[in-house]
Amino acid sequence: MIQRLLPEGADHGVIPIFAARACRGFADGFVAVLLPLYLLALGLGGVEVGAIATATLLGSALATLAIGAWGHHWTARTLLLGAALVMAATGLGFSVISSFWPLLVLAFVGTLNPSSGDVSMFLPLEHARLAAASDVASRTELFARYALTGGMCAALGALASGLPDWVVTLIGISRLDALRAMFILYGLMGVIVWAVYRKLPANEASNSSRPAPLGQSKAVVVRLAALFSADSFAGGLVVNSLLALWLFQRFGLSLSAAGAFFFGSGLLGAASQLAAPALAKRIGLVNTMVFTHIPASLCLIAAAFSNDVRWVLGLLLVRASISSMDVPARSAFVMSVVQPQERAAAASFTAVPRSLAAAASPLLAGWLFQSGWAAAPLVACGVLKIAYDLALWVAFRRSEIS
Repeated sequence: MIQRLLPEGADHGVIPIFAARACRGFADGFVAVLLPLYLLALGLGGVEVGAIATATLLGSALATLAIGAWGHHWTARTLLLGAALVMAATGLGFSVISSFWPLLVLAFVGTLNPSSGDVSMFLPLEHARLAAASDVASRTELFARYALTGGMCAALGALASGLPDWVVTLIGISRLDALRAMFILYGLMGVIVWAVYRKLPANEASNSSRPAPLGQSKAVVVRLAALFSADSFAGGLVVNSLLALWLFQRFGLSLSAAGAFFFGSGLLGAASQLAAPALAKRIGLVNTMVFTHIPASLCLIAAAFSNDVRWVLGLLLVRASISSMDVPARSAFVMSVVQPQERAAAASFTAVPRSLAAAASPLLAGWLFQSGWAAAPLVACGVLKIAYDLALWVAFRRSEIS
């Protein structure tokens, strides 16, 4: 089935990468929705929820930075296997720990992802493998289908976030125990990811398979990283976990309704990424990133000012249908403007500022929610993203790779 997702000309050796992305997407999908409810069930407040979301993003940023700086000492396969084991340990740890400070530490060193996108240590290693397995003509399409795989499975994961309520009704266990079971499932998904990565070639110690530190590409990577960090700071204000918290508190949305909403928005976001390659061929990668992002941000701002939950969910679904089209275009653009041997480092050093910037904002958003300024994070996110889009267009509109 995964073979059908690969565009013509792509190396079938990336099938394990697609399979692992599918498993991680499913796990991230239900964790993003359940994390705030689980933490609230443990007796934590909005600020603590924001702090843990911040810790997850900050830890992912530093882990990704380590891969970019020192990852060339090991093969990508070894690093991916290690990351999968960390994922398994993270799920198990969250299922048995109840105190805030241990959870904060575990969130920092683990792999939990409170957002709808992939912000983990897996990302630069997988991106480099994908770029090496495709030519310029098929690269955007390969990244689009990779993103589609993750997005579709994340949507299914969001739908699965309704399982705890179903289990409570069926078996009669407490809701807290049902939520804990979902984190055990997250850990099991880490074990499956480890088994999938084991299928990657073991004899990959060639020059092309080992990441190299940044050299010739450093200047363009620094410029991109600065811009991407602004976008990610904005996105961190409305990561899925915090958006779910806003919907729970503002409209009293049920867990099953929230799961259905994030399932629908995830499907729309994933499907829209299939249109990105065709759009990029017509208007360019940079224009695809910018001119799909701006309308999505306007929808988010409008949702913040609506008091009708139907309008809010509708606007957020419209946003979901166009806001992710920049993902494959951005990945392909970064991989196209750097040296091939520096792709893993470039992916790391553009991802790290994004994760660091995103890590700073959930804590701020949690404080705003708890202080009664629940709509402020949505408005700030939309305004900052529009500013980022305009800055990116001005800086790189003449840098397209044919």
